[in-house]
Amino acid sequence: MKSQLTRSQNTVLKLLKQLNREISAQELYIELRQAQLALGLATVYRALEALKLNGTIQARLLSSGETLYTTTQQDRHHVTCLQCGTSIPIQDKECPVHALEDQLRQSGKFEIYYHTLEFFGLCSPCQIEQSHAKT
Repeated sequence: MKSQLTRSQNTVLKLLKQLNREISAQELYIELRQAQLALGLATVYRALEALKLNGTIQARLLSSGETLYTTTQQDRHHVTCLQCGTSIPIQDKECPVHALEDQLRQSGKFEIYYHTLEFFGLCSPCQIEQSHAKT
């Protein structure tokens, strides 16, 4: 159940809705400063964590260790290059995880807000670069 939001959580959520894209905590902090909304970086991290934990926003961890946040409450699927970090969304109408998600939800043991599915490997340009480096 979603709880009452603090002022800083409301500020962060409002900006995330306005931006309507995935963004890191540090980028969000810069956007807040540019909008003259005075929140410290630690406060931004705390607000994002609280919003994530109550299911208001979703987070996606990149291979670099950076987390991206968004208000879009939908399943996300990506292929991510381990070398250059490029992350490309997969547009697929049928998600193979939905059956498992329904099973978990019906068991009554888990409330699911969203899921992410990510594949890691090398994109075409990095494959070419890697093959040239070997020769």
